[in-house]
Amino acid sequence: MPYKDMKPSDIFKCRQCGDCCKGYGGTSVTEKDIEAIAGYTNTDPGSFVDNYCRISGKKPVLAQKEDVYCIFWDGLCTIHPVKPRMCREWPFIKSVLVDIDNWYIMAGLCPGMRIDIPDSVIKECVRKQLTKNL
Repeated sequence: MPYKDMKPSDIFKCRQCGDCCKGYGGTSVTEKDIEAIAGYTNTDPGSFVDNYCRISGKKPVLAQKEDVYCIFWDGLCTIHPVKPRMCREWPFIKSVLVDIDNWYIMAGLCPGMRIDIPDSVIKECVRKQLTKNL
């Protein structure tokens, strides 16, 4: 396939391994995320933060179990239909546009990410996906 025709789905295919759900700083959640997940789990947004989050830098992040996986990981994501924005965007994140090395660092943890294509193609695919997510 010619590089100019590559789409985001050509450079990343989720393998549902859960590696992105494990440790590495936690998953920040926005107010919109909290409301969606609380609704999905039939929880009040305030008690959701108390019971399912920890505070990091004054912002809520999803709690982790002792195995350092997200509290909602159980072989698959148990909140997949309403997963946080940070999870929906993975691995198409802005920091890749700032420094392409971020793609390669993440790819070291994620078997679904391709690294055998030019940096410019990766960046263009990330741009396309970020624009689509707006």
